Amino acid sequence: MGLALQKTLALLLLILLGFTLRRKINAREKIDGIKTLILSVALPAMIFVALLKIDVEPALLILPVLALGFNLIMLTASRYILPVFGVKKDAPGLRTLMMLLPSLAPGLSCFPFIITYLGDEPLAWAALADVGNKVFVLIVLYLWAMRWYYRRQSSQPGVNRGSKIRDLLLSLVKEPVNMVIITALLLLSFNMNMQSLPGFFQDSILKVSAIMTPLVLIFIGLAVKIKWQDFRLICSLLAWRAGAAFFLSAILLSLLAVKSPAMILLIVVFPQSATSFWPFAHMSAVNNLEDKNATQDSKKTFDLELSLAVLACSLPFSSILILMIFSMGGFFATPSNLVLTGSGFFLLAAAPLLIRQFSKQRVGSISDQEKVSA
Repeated sequence: MGLALQKTLALLLLILLGFTLRRKINAREKIDGIKTLILSVALPAMIFVALLKIDVEPALLILPVLALGFNLIMLTASRYILPVFGVKKDAPGLRTLMMLLPSLAPGLSCFPFIITYLGDEPLAWAALADVGNKVFVLIVLYLWAMRWYYRRQSSQPGVNRGSKIRDLLLSLVKEPVNMVIITALLLLSFNMNMQSLPGFFQDSILKVSAIMTPLVLIFIGLAVKIKWQDFRLICSLLAWRAGAAFFLSAILLSLLAVKSPAMILLIVVFPQSATSFWPFAHMSAVNNLEDKNATQDSKKTFDLELSLAVLACSLPFSSILILMIFSMGGFFATPSNLVLTGSGFFLLAAAPLLIRQFSKQRVGSISDQEKVSA
């Protein structure tokens, strides 16, 4: 069994472990306590370490720009494609899926395969590309989430624009993740990195950040509740997301005329990474604000159960897809084959819609025939 596959199975096993612990940890307060530990301790520590490890090479600055471009294109596309799949406009489900589908978590789903199949240098390229993705998931999506929240708040009586802006600025400062980002950026501005910090502090922050991945996966297993209707929708959307990523990779390879086989595969597999946990962190922050403010509107801005279901389904989906790409590397090295594969995933995503439409037409034709015969 390959090393990358073993790492993937180990991650899935942690989700299964969380699922089996449901009987032991079934109280809402206990699960919320784990979530608080992730969002307030483990996640900020991981972000702090990730930011202070950034070593940008000027020749490769195009990689984070391309990754950020992918995020923004997918964010725009999801806004228009989600209603086609039956997701209601201006609903918690649409806002939740718009936060998740454009995000990437290459550290969980992509990096283990890159190091196994391509080696250290392509892994460094992928880590640099992830800088652009981090800007998107940590900053852009947080501002997007708060924009939705305060836009809904402003529609309620008694909320003025001044208080809206003040609350937004306060929430930006108070969030542990944002405080960590500001601190890390200040240190980087003084040319400081992890090695510049005292040894005891490095050890502490590294140990705390190390619990992030297992804790997140166990939490997903504990809290996820996948309804059959949501599962069908999620599978269709993940297939559409994969198809769009294949098309964008094909366009990029055609425009850049990349010659390096390792870089070609990196351009193909990186956008196929699983959805990120960080949008869930932002949505949870908004949910906490809504609980504190006790808004009159019973509907939340985001659907946290749906977001956990997407996270639980996305990891195995992406891992299997990336493993398939590396196993058939030569096939996915040409733009024409990527377009063909992307078209296949689009058809797979559209299949439930086509079947539903065909069923409606068939039922309608049968009823029309019954009316004629009557």
